[in-house]
Amino acid sequence: MAYFDAASAAPLHPVARQALLASLDEGWADPARLYREGRRARLLLDAAREAAAEAVGCRADELVFTPSGTQAVHSGVAGALAGRRRVGSHLIVSAVEHSSVLHAAEAHEAGGGTVTRVPVDRTGAVDPAAYARTLRGDTALACLQSANHEVGTEQPVAEVAGACREAGVPLLVDAAQSLAWGKVPGDWSLLAASAHKWGGPSGVGLLVVRKGVRFAPQGPGDERESGRAPGFENLPAIVAAAASLRAVRAEAEAEAARLRELAERIRARVPALVPDVEVVGDPVRRLPGVVTFSCLYVDGETLLHELDRAGFSVSSGSSCTSSTLTPSHVLKAMGVLSEGNVRVSLPPGTPAEDVERFLEVLPGTVAAVREKLGAPAAAEAAPRTGGDLVVDAIGRRCPVPVIELAKVIGDVPVGGTVRVLSDDEAARLDIPAWCEMRGQEYVGEEEAEKGTAYLVRRIS
Repeated sequence: MAYFDAASAAPLHPVARQALLASLDEGWADPARLYREGRRARLLLDAAREAAAEAVGCRADELVFTPSGTQAVHSGVAGALAGRRRVGSHLIVSAVEHSSVLHAAEAHEAGGGTVTRVPVDRTGAVDPAAYARTLRGDTALACLQSANHEVGTEQPVAEVAGACREAGVPLLVDAAQSLAWGKVPGDWSLLAASAHKWGGPSGVGLLVVRKGVRFAPQGPGDERESGRAPGFENLPAIVAAAASLRAVRAEAEAEAARLRELAERIRARVPALVPDVEVVGDPVRRLPGVVTFSCLYVDGETLLHELDRAGFSVSSGSSCTSSTLTPSHVLKAMGVLSEGNVRVSLPPGTPAEDVERFLEVLPGTVAAVREKLGAPAAAEAAPRTGGDLVVDAIGRRCPVPVIELAKVIGDVPVGGTVRVLSDDEAARLDIPAWCEMRGQEYVGEEEAEKGTAYLVRRIS
């Protein structure tokens, strides 16, 4: 089985396993106690903090360990906002942040605060100048991920951090995806990350608050972790997390170059092997091992199941793989195709042979799924007849509305229109994306008696 979902959780690093087992024997006592076992545990905790701080590029007394990366984000956002409440209650986030950041923003709004969501371009990156223009006199905190978890695009953190520093606004960076590959550049103020993203055990996050940043921990007070992460420390997991972070950093330069070559192989060859595919994300400023592409006329859930049966574990941002039946907020913000979405995120150590086998299996798998759904062939041409057409796809989910559109577009003359009726939220994203890919004109949408009518004009 080839595991290609490291962006969700990286396999446990051998060093993490060794450190975890060793510290189960040595680090079980309370590090706050003064007796011998407590002092031994405290030494382990202090050493882990020093190692993690060195990897991040901060002081050891600026870093605390949390029960998860999500908890680090939530504590960081809430504490920074509370610490600067006299300044104002304005929060800035990008539209493609991890859900933990967006949920924190929603909670802030529900409590009476204001939130600005900065849009991104089709590669998934924010414009530093546009981000800077959202800074206001009442801005209490700004948030920006270092790299996107779904498409791999790296964000211009250093430029945004500079603008925030000039405006006197702290910047919180979600570095979960990038910390394994190097320190986050720029003059940021807060940082959050999660150990299971770099090959450490799950259940360990870290939160960094730079000296001089106004910060007021929220919730009941606790004497542990500077009052910022209440509860007894999971010391064996913390030790394993710090040890694995140091280990992956030592291997990062060579492994990043190797994974980047494998990812580029996928980016270049998938569009050549599979028709009607859109590769998304920045082609250059990206994480080493992440490739994301979307396939027209494909049910994402079925495609993932078929790839799993073929021996490949991948993930997807398609709406048809979600219980909410809505496309990924990242793909939606980028304005790219969401149906048939596949994210390949290669863990360190991925053999080149696994990538080659994936490229051999993918074309036949996609073709089989399309055939089951009755999708048109890539070169299929329909007869041209007069009149406009209406496609009723009410009650039918992705990718059926786009498949039905593709089947009939040739039945209208050049200049004619097809009106697609759909109540699937994914159609609002996928029909315009299909038009861009196939050289047709997306006219817009109108309210319909049921659902929404999406208008497409044939121009070729």
